[in-house]
Amino acid sequence: MPVVSVHQAKTHLSRLLVQAEAGEEIVIARRGEPVARLVGCKQAGRRQPDILKGRVTIPDSFFDPLPEEELAAWEGR
Repeated sequence: MPVVSVHQAKTHLSRLLVQAEAGEEIVIARRGEPVARLVGCKQAGRRQPDILKGRVTIPDSFFDPLPEEELAAWEGR
């Protein structure tokens, strides 16, 4: 895991981003002390509307009012 200074990170940010995208973890240090990690992000997959349609059912009781004590807890009373 390479450690780079803040100055190096600013100067070579594009190269460091390529490394992070490739799965490498880069530590950014200020005056020799690690302060941050640069890691890649996985791309989120495409969302598929209605993927759970027909698999999940919500009972009618879901829409019933909450009991007073539970409502008070949610409202912080």
